[in-house]
Order: sequence, then structure tokens, then C-alpha cells
Amino acid sequence: MDAELGTALVTGASSGIGAAYAARLAADGWDTVLVARRAQRLEDLADRLREETGTKVETLVADLSDQEDLTRVARRAGGPDVGFLLNNAGINGYGPFAGLDPALMTKVLTLNVLAVTALTRAAVPAMLDRGRGTVVNVASQLAFAGSLPPHPLPERAVYAGTKGYVVTFTRTLAAELAGTPLRVQVLCPGLTATEFHRSRGEEPVPGREPSVHDDGGMPVGRVVDASLTALEQGRVVCVPGLSDPAPVADLTRAELGIRTGGAGHGGAHRHD
Repeated sequence: MDAELGTALVTGASSGIGAAYAARLAADGWDTVLVARRAQRLEDLADRLREETGTKVETLVADLSDQEDLTRVARRAGGPDVGFLLNNAGINGYGPFAGLDPALMTKVLTLNVLAVTALTRAAVPAMLDRGRGTVVNVASQLAFAGSLPPHPLPERAVYAGTKGYVVTFTRTLAAELAGTPLRVQVLCPGLTATEFHRSRGEEPVPGREPSVHDDGGMPVGRVVDASLTALEQGRVVCVPGLSDPAPVADLTRAELGIRTGGAGHGGAHRHD
């Protein structure tokens, strides 16, 4: 981790990967800003982190699909003390596309795409001014599952599309910032032992105590371990549980082949 720590802003911090990541960062000495919709969950976590680590902990109760809340959190993300941004908040909106409620669809797109982009945009300039910083955007292995049938996978057209955006956005941003001191990563966990599948996202999972969906999955601690290890190794794409990085390298080569193969027909630069 960085020799001089500042503040880490973590979205979706009330449970799951966000809560576990925030706890790990606080244990490493980071002050934290915890962002989520559930105030009591945030306060419980904040009290625990203050007691266990002695670090400063702020809580921001916010629904990042709400423009006013997003603006407020973006203002904090752009603060000169923020040296680590974890864009973890997200909802799934699973279900048949033809029957998907338009309001839920908009919420998925706003939270999974717009909020990630806006908070990254807010944080990166201040990090560049400071000369250091880390951005981790949480996507999903489902970003790579577009052509696979929905069973046993969920019906996920919008969710997978948003996570595909997060992968492409983060990889492209990492390439743009390659000559700077900033570290940029897209974290692509598979099924993880959280409460993510207990709600489609219209409302947060009720209750004060965190829970785990019946599907189980990888422990959140292993997901955080994988992310932090990948950051130290300078890997932009982190797929927890993937021991051989060859598939990621193969993906890059396939993309290059598509781009160079289409260049002779004018497809590399024009879309009209």
C-alpha cells in the first residue's frame, strides 16, 4: 500500500465487498468515507472501524441513482485528501428485458454507469494534482458473459451491459493514465458470498445485520485480497480466482486482431 495514506472513499459500503474493503483499508491506516443508502449499517460499520483501527471515519448516506446525492458524493470524492476511490455500489435489476420496469432499468444504468463515471471524474483530477491515487471500479465476471444463455445465469442484459461498460471504461482510462502515478483497476468478481442476490435493487435489503444470499460464492475477504494483490502487481483487470492471467492477455490480443482486421475496411475510426 501507499507509504503516505489519506482518505479512501468507498461506495456500497454497508455490506459485502464494500464493507470488507473499507475494513481492510482502515486496518491498513486509511481514513475512510463510507457511502451507502442504509444509515444504520453505515454507522455500525463506522463505529467498529473507529474502535478497531483508530482511523477517522465519515459516513455519507446517499442513493447514487439520485442526482442530488450523486453530486454531493462527487464533491467529496474530489477532495484533496481522497487518495483511494472504490466504486463498488451497484444493483442488478435481473429479469427478462421485455418485462423490465423502466424505472428500475434507469436506476441500474444510473448507478452502475453514470455514478461510476462521475465519481471517477471527480476524483482523478485531484489525484493527479496530488501526484498519487488509486481507483478501483467493481464490475463482474458477467461482463464477459454476453453471448451465454441465461440459464443457469440470470437474465441480465442491462446489468451485464453496464458491467461491460465499467470494464471498457476502466481499461481505457488506465491506458490514458499509464504515464501518471495513478493506479487504476477494474475488479471483476464472480459469484460472491454477499446479499447481492437478495434484492434486484429497487430497495436495499432490509435489516441491520448483513446477510448472505443462498447461492453462496467466494468469501468477500478473498475478493479484497485479489484486488489488493493485483494493485501491487500493476494489473488493471483483476478476476478473483483466476490463477492464470492468460485469458485476459488473450482477450487483449483478440481485440487487437478485430481492430487491425477491420482497419482495411475503414471500420477502425468511422461509425457512420
